Amino acid sequence: MERTAYKFSVVIPAHNEEAYIDKCLRGICKAAKHAAPDRVQIIVVANRCTDRTAQIAKRYGALVIENDDRHISRIRNAGAKAAEGEILVTIDADSVMTEHALCEIREKLASKKYIGGGANPKFERMSPGIACSGAYILLHLLPRMIRAGAFLSGGMFWCKKADYDRIGGFDPKLVSMEDMDFAERLCRYGKALHKKYGTLKRSHIVTSARKFDALGDWYLLKNRQLTKRIFTGKDRDAANQFYYDIR
Repeated sequence: MERTAYKFSVVIPAHNEEAYIDKCLRGICKAAKHAAPDRVQIIVVANRCTDRTAQIAKRYGALVIENDDRHISRIRNAGAKAAEGEILVTIDADSVMTEHALCEIREKLASKKYIGGGANPKFERMSPGIACSGAYILLHLLPRMIRAGAFLSGGMFWCKKADYDRIGGFDPKLVSMEDMDFAERLCRYGKALHKKYGTLKRSHIVTSARKFDALGDWYLLKNRQLTKRIFTGKDRDAANQFYYDIR
């Protein structure tokens, strides 16, 4: 049987995501039909899962990689290491890409104007607390964007797999803010090649509000010291408290 030449590899880090991953996978499959039917490799990194995450992923034909790291950079990199596609996309298990997202990614990279980029996230629900929290986070990230000279959108990252490898993927020294660090390094690398860091315009992702559901819509603003510690990228206790221990 001839081996599939994948156009895309979509990496999904997943820790006990049975409540969300089905919607994420359905979104990828719908986007694949528009962009590259039968040429999208889905990779689910099942991180310390004790639920049905892996079984659900396999129903969609995903490659499931078992992983025990308590470290998001290493989890993402484990998935990327198995990627066989020319274009690498990373998305969280509680997020859903819109149906033309892969098409737009392919178009932007084919134009040779972009090194890669991100997508704007939209929460599945909105409230004053969530809106103010988003503005607070953006305010803290603004200096980094000014230094980069670009709007460093995240949520869902995309680039050529070769370029991901050249910049070293996600930094395993960081226990948080690995996404912003990746965006900065991808942006710098692109500038050296006279390419831009892009944000999808016609497409976006819809992400869950589960942390706000669990902690309260004003949690980040009421716990600004914790938020500042998370922004350092290197505070393991803060990362555990916000990302791991609540689950």
